[in-house]
This record gives sequence, C-alpha cells and structure tokens, in this order.
Amino acid sequence: MSAVDLSAFTGLTAMVLLTLNILMGLLVSTNYNSVKQWPHRKLPWPLFRIHNWTGYSALAVAALHPTILLFSATAKFHIVDVLWPLASPGQRNYNILGALTFYAFALVGVTSYFRPKLGSRTWKKLHYTAYFGAAVMYLHGTLIDQNLKGEVPDFLDGEKVLVEACFLLVLGASIWRARYGSEKKRRAAARVSESV
Repeated sequence: MSAVDLSAFTGLTAMVLLTLNILMGLLVSTNYNSVKQWPHRKLPWPLFRIHNWTGYSALAVAALHPTILLFSATAKFHIVDVLWPLASPGQRNYNILGALTFYAFALVGVTSYFRPKLGSRTWKKLHYTAYFGAAVMYLHGTLIDQNLKGEVPDFLDGEKVLVEACFLLVLGASIWRARYGSEKKRRAAARVSESV
C-alpha cells in the first residue's frame, strides 16, 4: 500500500467517523434517550460523551489524512501544501476543499472544548459550522481523484459510493431532524393554546 493509498483510506475513515459524529449530534439535539427509545437499554457512556470523543478521534484521523502525503515520493506535497494548500501540487481546488473541511471541524472541536466559557448560545451558533464542514467534506471526497492523478472521478467507484452514501444519510437525518423540531414546536404551541 502506497502513501497515497494510505492517505485515501485515512480520509475515508475520517469521513465515516465524522458522518457518525454528525448523526450522533443530531440525536443529541433531540434529547434522545436510549432507555425509552431503541435499543431500550442504557448506553455504556452518555451519548453526548460518545459524540464528543468520536469528534476528537475523527479530527485526529482527518489531520493524519494529508500528513501521510508528506511521505509520498509521487505526491510531492510539502508541509505548506498540507496546512495552506493554495499552491498544492495537483487538484489544488479539491485540496482547498479538504483544508476548509478540516478547519471547519477543528473550529467546532475547539469551541466544544470551551463551551462552558463561551455560553450555550454562542457555542451553538459556532457549532452550526459542522454543517458547512460536512457539505464541503462530501464535495471534496466526491470530486477529488483518490490517486492524485487529476483524473475525472468515477461516481460509481466503491470509495465514491461510500462518500455519496454518507452524504445521503446525513442529508436524510438532517431533514428528519428539521421536521422533528418543527413538529415538536407545533405540539408545544398546541398545548399552550389548549391551556388558555
């Protein structure tokens, strides 16, 4: 396995972890209770804690993804190309999307750590950056040539199908969450009007 292949595998691993993290975040935002709902038993740790640690783990794997390219003779990446890919060798625009993804999720991770100091409202607004990061991540994963040869992506390739499936899963869950929130507000408003 070459460094480019290892980097691609690491990127896909980070994407799957971030997808799971987003899905858990959507559950956390609904005050999900695993005892009252599926799987009808207590989780070994609170869902919020699992959500945090999968996020931190995903960030570490995402940081490793471009770093591996520094050890590839064919990719010709330098440390500046990893940190600030404006002049990176090949597929510059897609590399910029990858960097934007990492920096967006890093902002979410850092602000989550300082959540008590920032206050809930400020933190929540900053936390919405995760949706931007997710959109850019799926775009990066779909459009970039994983072999770094600048070829047109094959959208039916196994790696691309995984990216597309993760995107559709998060999109569907986000639509469900938006509808759930609207329905919850309608029920609360109906209860208030009935009591008046």
